[in-house]
Amino acid sequence: MVEQAAKPVLSGKFAVVTGGSSGIGAACVKTLAAEGATVVIGYNRGLDRAESLRASLPGSGHLTLAIPLEDSAAHAAVADQLRERFGHIDVLINSAGYSQRIAHKNLEALDSALFNKMLLANVGGPYSITRALMPLLRTSSDAVVVNISSISAFTGSGSNIAYCAAKAALDTMTMSLARALGPVRFVCVSPASVDTDFIPGRNREELEQKAAQTPVGRIVTPDDVARAALACVTHLRTATGTRIVIDGGYQL
Repeated sequence: MVEQAAKPVLSGKFAVVTGGSSGIGAACVKTLAAEGATVVIGYNRGLDRAESLRASLPGSGHLTLAIPLEDSAAHAAVADQLRERFGHIDVLINSAGYSQRIAHKNLEALDSALFNKMLLANVGGPYSITRALMPLLRTSSDAVVVNISSISAFTGSGSNIAYCAAKAALDTMTMSLARALGPVRFVCVSPASVDTDFIPGRNREELEQKAAQTPVGRIVTPDDVARAALACVTHLRTATGTRIVIDGGYQL
């Protein structure tokens, strides 16, 4: 008897990934599509990258949409488009964000305007996007929001003080939303430094030195983060309001 191939675990599901044109976001897009999801690739300035990624994905129906972090009107417009196209959303991965390297003692460089801008992008943006898409998530029978956070949220050591504060706020917001808006689930995935160009000026040698100090002894990759996000969607079915730490034991 010939065995039938297993149906992809996310077949028939609709997913939105912000910051989906590069780095962790792009890895999440590829992973979700490989599992059968129809994916909306959210981008800010990376339209060409997003379109190239879309063309490479298995399956059909994938979209690219501009989802800037700091424009709540754009988030409402995206929700309207997706309501007409899909009717509901099953998965939202908030991966978009930005940072820059500023020594924690350099308060002159991290002025109040930059501090507030960092918070708006890294926690205000995910909140606004989640808020706009919540009616579509509630229409799903099994919706989950995965916020890509960082161990900077609880170690207080990261690219700059504002980034640490933003990720701590993101973690706490995730708990609050999980408590208030169940049965929609909310989970944070919290890596250590990931092998991307997210932090300007950070090089491979620095990442290798950090990884060598951990019990696991290897660098966290975008695929590691994507697989953790997938597990939150497909396997950790009762996890909500919590963080999944994937740092190789860096904080131990």
